[in-house]
Amino acid sequence: MQLGRLKQINPRTVWESEDGEFTPWLAQADNLALLGEVIGLELELEATEKGVGPFRADILCKDTVSGDWVLIENQLRCTDHTHLGQLLTYAAGLRAATIVWIACPFTEEHRAALDWLNDITSSEFNFFGLEIELWQIGDSAIAPKFNVVCQPNEWTSTVRRTTGRTELTRAQKTQLKFWTAFRDYVEQSGAPFRPTKPLPQHWMSMAIGRSGFYLAAVASFFNSESGDFRSHEIRAELVAHDQYSKEYFDELYAQRDEIESELNYALVWHNPENARMCRIFIRDSVDLDDETSWEKLHEWLTVRLSDLWRVFRPRVMSLSITETGESA
Repeated sequence: MQLGRLKQINPRTVWESEDGEFTPWLAQADNLALLGEVIGLELELEATEKGVGPFRADILCKDTVSGDWVLIENQLRCTDHTHLGQLLTYAAGLRAATIVWIACPFTEEHRAALDWLNDITSSEFNFFGLEIELWQIGDSAIAPKFNVVCQPNEWTSTVRRTTGRTELTRAQKTQLKFWTAFRDYVEQSGAPFRPTKPLPQHWMSMAIGRSGFYLAAVASFFNSESGDFRSHEIRAELVAHDQYSKEYFDELYAQRDEIESELNYALVWHNPENARMCRIFIRDSVDLDDETSWEKLHEWLTVRLSDLWRVFRPRVMSLSITETGESA
């Protein structure tokens, strides 16, 4: 077998300008998806060359799960102080939660600056440094590759965000272990959704393709059906959480018979009067302390979440709200 050789291509031979060529390329859905895979987010484009006072940020996106803003600042040269200043100015003006700086290459000084920002800021804010590379084999199409050179300290931010202390409780240790194994199971199953980073908490969220909605897997030591902690439960959920969640819920609820017929099982439709967040889910009572049962629980969650993805995703993507706040 004759094998080809990888050849690295200078990005500036492909994109002559950052604002005229590289930013429009990166803003395309497929390329944002590639970037999102690297940093673990599903990105929805909001704007390119977004105005921030007299300045313009390269790309502004939304994290479709959390609804937080994601700022992307890019350059086709070595990192410099000017772009670092722009990054912080734009992030402050846009109130971005995730800040991504793309360059080629990163200096050690600017890598250290982002590491320092991750250390001193709260876990609500995340700074990523990525280097863009282009590769080719023979006369093949040129392939882009994003290399992470700095990112948030996952363990420190996880503990700080979920507990406010450096030690996890027994339940949190179990949940972190459960979700870590679940993510491995999902990645090997070929499921249509992608799990997020495992955290020591009772849920794991997954993007469904539109901001304001997400899928959630729940593994709770509280059983909502019995109302106590004597047994546990798992749930597969569709969650609506933005300002139009009630209107969206009503439109989906109007299709309840059709939806449950497609799924071949009933769902719980939870629309609390005094809360914005609405949930549509299926649940089961389990014993989370029995690790020998976890593979079956992971299978149950994966199958149910795949069902919800299949049935709800096209409906969610077609929902619309008029200027009066009514579903259209």
